[in-house]
Amino acid sequence: MSVSDDALEWLEPARRRALQWRGFTGMAATVLAGNPFVRAKWTAAGVRAPGDLAGWDDFARLPFTLKRELVEDQAAHPPFGTNLTYPLERYVRVHQTSGTMGAPLRWLDTQDSWDWWARCWGVVLRAAGVTPADRVFVPFSFGLFIGFWTGFEGARAMGALVIPGGGQDSPTRLAWMERLGATVLLCTPSYALHLLEVARDRGMDPARLPVRITVHAGEPGAGIPAVRARIEAGWGARAFDHAGMTEMGAYGYECAEQAGLHVNESEFIAEVLDPVTGQPAGEGELVLTNLGRVGSPLVRYRTGDRVRLAARPCRCGRTSLLLEGGIQGRLDDMLIVRGVNVFPSALDAIVRRFPAVGEFQVEVFRDGHLDELRVLIEAEAAETAVAVREAFRVELGIRLEVVTVPARSLPRYELKARRVVRREGP
Repeated sequence: MSVSDDALEWLEPARRRALQWRGFTGMAATVLAGNPFVRAKWTAAGVRAPGDLAGWDDFARLPFTLKRELVEDQAAHPPFGTNLTYPLERYVRVHQTSGTMGAPLRWLDTQDSWDWWARCWGVVLRAAGVTPADRVFVPFSFGLFIGFWTGFEGARAMGALVIPGGGQDSPTRLAWMERLGATVLLCTPSYALHLLEVARDRGMDPARLPVRITVHAGEPGAGIPAVRARIEAGWGARAFDHAGMTEMGAYGYECAEQAGLHVNESEFIAEVLDPVTGQPAGEGELVLTNLGRVGSPLVRYRTGDRVRLAARPCRCGRTSLLLEGGIQGRLDDMLIVRGVNVFPSALDAIVRRFPAVGEFQVEVFRDGHLDELRVLIEAEAAETAVAVREAFRVELGIRLEVVTVPARSLPRYELKARRVVRREGP
């Protein structure tokens, strides 16, 4: 289903549901005819023809798709696996996941699905207030990782002037942003913070640049109030969160109300399920189906992302699903420390409230049979470590070791940040 009319974001839910079903069944007919991976899974579940899908109850009995299955399929049928609906000659783009959550996946797109990606990003950008009059800077070295390839394409398709920032170091990127009058910045939240550090080291005030909007993806962060506040204060711009996946597409975006992530339900079917029982839940794992990537589709894909449904509709009037606080974290990121569940995003939310902290890192190590955490912070004063440690105790109910390290001694990231590291011992 290819829908580009933004008015669909305000559709009455029952009408949108009907459009979703029409799009899904149309895709199902094509996929069952040509896609060996999907056909084998669905046949095992008793779905052998499009006519076996009579309604949403039939959809709910379709099997989940797991990343592990996709990795195993590509290992058995290298290099692209069997989740291909068309002959290879139909595909025009290849990308690969970053591999931060295990073995990387390769993903192919036809021209139709690549155009669909761009339309989905158009929804993201327009909701953030980006217009064809903007100059969009993309400080991303394009390679196999999907990164901001599709953000670049989405901005170009909507008529904005797109400025590529690949193959440059951070000072050069800042200089080009100033020289060319960039008004929009697309990057990870970590890199937006790093650019602020670089600018200040060179006596530049980023808030004096014409940048008015920043849009962030690739990792949780921009939806965390403390991280957003630091980005907005530094750039003098409004910062917007976005969620997407190499294998799924650009599905989540923030509106001007910034009350959470809207799911683009014109192009995706979203479910929030209890990760243990698989039943619908108000808080749990996000399960997604894309409707415009027929060449390499994903149906009922367990994303591994932990989300919470908003209790009230968004004040913007959109009727699409709203995820309060955006992506809360990865289910497999959860750390158990002395019986307390700790998510890295919760640590991030606390540390970023302290302006004296530059970067931070979480070390996980074994003390006997139990995991322990040590948080390294770039800060000059020991009092900062004491304050951060106390904030952890009060807000998370756990005492963690907090250690100061010299400024610029911890890694910086252009793409996904990897702040949690496992050490062999204490």
